[in-house]
Amino acid sequence: MTTVAKGTGKDTGAAATDPSPARPRSARRTRGQLSPTTKWALRLASVLAIAVAWELYGNAINPVLLSSPTAIIGATFEMIADGTLTKAMGESFVVLGVGSLMGVTAGLVIGLAAGRNQVISTLIELPLNALYATPTVALIPVIVVWFGFGPTAKTVVVTLFVLFPVLINTMRGVQEVDRDLVEVARSFCSGERRMWFDLILPSALPYVVTGLRLAIGRALIGIIVAEFFTAFSGLGYLIVTNANSFRTDRTFVPILVIAALGVLVTALLEFVERRVVRWSARD
Repeated sequence: MTTVAKGTGKDTGAAATDPSPARPRSARRTRGQLSPTTKWALRLASVLAIAVAWELYGNAINPVLLSSPTAIIGATFEMIADGTLTKAMGESFVVLGVGSLMGVTAGLVIGLAAGRNQVISTLIELPLNALYATPTVALIPVIVVWFGFGPTAKTVVVTLFVLFPVLINTMRGVQEVDRDLVEVARSFCSGERRMWFDLILPSALPYVVTGLRLAIGRALIGIIVAEFFTAFSGLGYLIVTNANSFRTDRTFVPILVIAALGVLVTALLEFVERRVVRWSARD
């Protein structure tokens, strides 16, 4: 028999349902959180504001001191037409890619091993702290003496710039794995290989991605600084030669190329992070 609530006349035997459909979790937003469209609009607005202010100020002073965005765009087409920019980009990007790959690989391997094994961690602790505290720029003259002025020396420099942020963050990520979860996995007789793939790597992945994002900026710094010292090829060579000839518009071209590359690689890594590290994804 259906019961009727006293004083309401409503049937309480039927389940109470919310007439409005539940919103999916991905559609829910906390108060004050910006939508992706709004974020991109603000980003583009900030870039546009900087460009307009730069254009106005750049045209008001001596072009030897500061060029304007329109002059830099014109210089970019000139450098593409005469082949200097494309040649320098090719030389720098090859060294950048090889050095970054070597640094990331070495950092991941050593970081995972040291994070999991206290003997390895203790062995590399003092050398790691000493090398990390030493400015890598101070080692470049020695590296040039050892490896010459060619791409090998620049590759070694980029590798050193990339190695430490990846190694340190990876090692810390492995060490920060919840010990209770490790004990639970061991109590269920989980093997070392299974524990790596089911627990350690997923837990350390946010730290690894953070290390990679830090390594991007350091790799770009490394390639330019290395080419400042060698000064025979690459984007750094263009910066030095054009600055020495007071061609400020052409000097800014490789600088903006490096900046654009950093933005693109960082955005790509953020996209990968949102797909792989889903529990730490950001809107």
